[in-house]
Parts: sequence; structure tokens; C-alpha cells
Amino acid sequence: MIEIQNKQDIRKLDIGQIKSWMADHGEKSFRAKQIYEWIWKKSANSFAEMTNLSLGTRQLMDEHFVIHSMDVAKQQQSNDGTIKSAFRLFDGNLVEGVLIPAADRMTACVSSQVGCSLTCKFCATGYMDRKRNLEAGEIYDQVVAIARQAEGSFKAPLTNIVYMGMGEPLLNYSNVLKSIEHITSPEGLNMSPKRITVSTAGIAKMIKKLGDDEVRFRLALSLHAANDAKRNQIMPINESNSLDNLAEALNYFYQKTGNRITFEYIVFNNFNDTLEDAKELWQFCKRVPARVNIIEYNPIAEADFKNTEADRLNKFAAFLEDRGVSVHVRRSRGKDIDAACGQLANKETA
Repeated sequence: MIEIQNKQDIRKLDIGQIKSWMADHGEKSFRAKQIYEWIWKKSANSFAEMTNLSLGTRQLMDEHFVIHSMDVAKQQQSNDGTIKSAFRLFDGNLVEGVLIPAADRMTACVSSQVGCSLTCKFCATGYMDRKRNLEAGEIYDQVVAIARQAEGSFKAPLTNIVYMGMGEPLLNYSNVLKSIEHITSPEGLNMSPKRITVSTAGIAKMIKKLGDDEVRFRLALSLHAANDAKRNQIMPINESNSLDNLAEALNYFYQKTGNRITFEYIVFNNFNDTLEDAKELWQFCKRVPARVNIIEYNPIAEADFKNTEADRLNKFAAFLEDRGVSVHVRRSRGKDIDAACGQLANKETA
């Protein structure tokens, strides 16, 4: 462990920095492009794999750098095919990621932090401490591992990525955007940014920054209540990021990017599932161009919330649809292995 700590993770360097380092150590500058390709296009996790480099160059790199790769500490498969993985990071910390298979797509749900600091009352991760942000390479590694699971278990390529796992992506802004750059770049995994959705609990100033940076991926807001009093109860972040502030930020983001916004709305029994709640959500949708994902709640031991009844859910969705809102009811996947929305907490391997 001491040896690893004394070496820099080469994935923290851009290609220009690698090129400069190579020149300073008497190596040809074109080697930097080869190394960069091995790291981000071929997903190498050791210098030994870089077989078009001379043995001497590989040894030189190994003396000065490390690739902080991760491994799968535990893998579980749900009855519905969903695969949850606990990924062990180089420092021993754990995060979870999920492969969600469907007939028309393969979706990776990835984490952006070890734990979370936002303390949302319905989310298992919110009851954990935030230990640290993930590096861009650690987020990238989750995508690579889950893509391999899709190919290995379902003979299908990964088609979509959602940043909806552990942590708040916009509180790890730089690393999240760097990871997406490596995932979407032709020099990386070359996935379309339109296939990537970043989900936030709602941090207005960072949503505006996404607009200023003119990101090309899609944005989802974990809304779950369309009035401030209820949202404050379940999401303390709302106390400093009110719905008015979020509406302003989301419209700014949309004007800057033209990218679709999704509202995620978990329906809790006897809390936010009445027709009056649906009316408030409809009114909020008139303020921001967005579609709505209505999500079944997945109970956790730490909270007393329950999923709404099917009849109430259907009436809620119908109310919105009748008023022209684009609605999709998202059924839970992987509940039997605690892989569903809001259930990630490293319970099995912590």
C-alpha cells in the first residue's frame, strides 16, 4: 500500500502532461498517445498490458506511476436478471453499480461518491457517511466492468449509462464530467452523450454550471415532491435549493443546452401520491420543459416509507397524462438483491 501511495495515478494526467513527462525522461512523445489509448480506449489496468511499448518503457512507467484499478468484491444476480456489483477500490473502499437489462437496452447505473452527504430520508445511501469522491477513472472503471457483464451474461452491448448510484454527482462535478469525457470521446469508449443521464438531488448553482459548460448529456432531477414543505421533509437539500431556484436553474440549463430534462418522482404511500400532489407536479411541469418518470418505492430498513398502492399510482399517472405531460412509470428492478433505486448501501460487503 505504501508503494501505491507514493506513485501518481497516471489517469489523473491529460495527454499533454503525459507527453511532457515522457520527453523529460528521454522517451519519444508519440508514446504518450499509445499510453493514453491503452488507458482510455483499451481499458488497461497495468503497464504490463501495453505490449506495443518496449519493456524498458513499461518498467519506467511502472516505477513512477500506478493505475488505480478496482475489482469486483461481490456480484449478485436478481431473479429479473439485474446484476449488482460491489466494487472494491484501491484504498479498500466499496461502491456499488448495477446492470439493468431490458429487451431494448442495457443500462449501467454507476456511483459517483463513496457514500453521500445529502441525507435524503428515503435513500439507503443517504444514511451512510460520505467518505470521498470517486476519481474519473473509478467511475469509468464501473462502466467498463458493467459493459463486460452485459456482454458476458446477455451477449449484448451496453447502451445507456445513468449516474444514479451512490452519491450526488454534482458534488463531484469535475470528476463526473471528466469520466463522461473519457466515456464519450473517440479516444475513449466512444459512447454517445445522449445515452448518458446524470441525476441530481437539485443543486441550482451546479445545474447552471452544467448549462454554462454546454454539456451534451441528459439531466434528471430527483424531485419526489412539487411543493417545498414536503420536499424539505424528505430532502434537506431543498432548504437551500428551493423549487423556485431549481426551476430557474433548469430553464437556464435547457436554454443553454437544449437537452431533455427528466423529473424523477417516487410515489410514497399517503405522502405524495394524491391527486393534489399530481396537480402540483403538473403545475411544476408547466414551468420547466420536462418529462416525468414515476418510480415505485423500494423500502429500506432505515425508513418507514412504503410504496403507494397500484390504483393510486395509476390515477396519479393518468392525471398527468390527461394534461399532456409525458409520463413513464418505471417498475423496480433488482429489489430482491437490494439493487433497486435507493437501496444501494454496501450492506453485504461493508
